[in-house]
Amino acid sequence: MKAFSRFLIVLGTVVLAATSVNAQKPIDLRLSYGGYTQMDATDCHDNWSDVNNAWGALNAEVSFNLTNKFSLGPSYTFSSTTAGDGAHKSNIAYHAIMLNGRYKYWKNSIVTLYGHLGLGVVVSHMQPRHEDAYNCTYFGVQVAPLGAEVGIGSGFSLYGELGFGAQGLLQVGFKYTI
Repeated sequence: MKAFSRFLIVLGTVVLAATSVNAQKPIDLRLSYGGYTQMDATDCHDNWSDVNNAWGALNAEVSFNLTNKFSLGPSYTFSSTTAGDGAHKSNIAYHAIMLNGRYKYWKNSIVTLYGHLGLGVVVSHMQPRHEDAYNCTYFGVQVAPLGAEVGIGSGFSLYGELGFGAQGLLQVGFKYTI
């Protein structure tokens, strides 16, 4: 748990530094849904058996535009699933906290293409039936070399990303620029 505390302190420091440097630049707020996550593809469930695939992941992110091409910011991801059946059915809740960077490599007046890398931690909240709940932590990652964003007006954009990680294999959502 000490490593998780250190990670949160470093994440907070990076966000504060980015905010102070970025006082005059726009900030992006992102909400998205991602399907088939890192938690489904890897063992983020303490070697439990009979674990079902999660329903996907809900993601929320704040991005600070440090330059015209690069943004950096924290995100939170939530997902959950079940394991077992009947009287032995148990629940697992996944919480991912990551620091995300995006690099815009092509842009015109409407469409922007970019790559996205997120690094952080996945906390699996294990809730076994008839036992006390406990947490397990895992390395969290999101790698999306192909992201496309389409402006729809008044600071709003729709976007989609193709990659792998805690936020999903295919992620779709919207962005609002403040």
